[in-house]
Amino acid sequence: MIYKIFYQKDFDQVPVRENTDSLYVEAESEADVRKKLSEKNYNLEFITPISGEFLAYEQQKEHFTVEKL
Repeated sequence: MIYKIFYQKDFDQVPVRENTDSLYVEAESEADVRKKLSEKNYNLEFITPISGEFLAYEQQKEHFTVEKL
């Protein structure tokens, strides 16, 4: 399943909405996503599975790439 992750690049700073980035990861579960991203110093805000029409919509965006972790 593909997950969309909203995150801040620096875990030590207070989250600011304008600095939120997103990325896509293929994983078995939300726990698997967290495990794969644990080495990075990201402040994970929200993790959501995407599929169906939502996935099709996201794939139309030019910045859509699934990270290889």
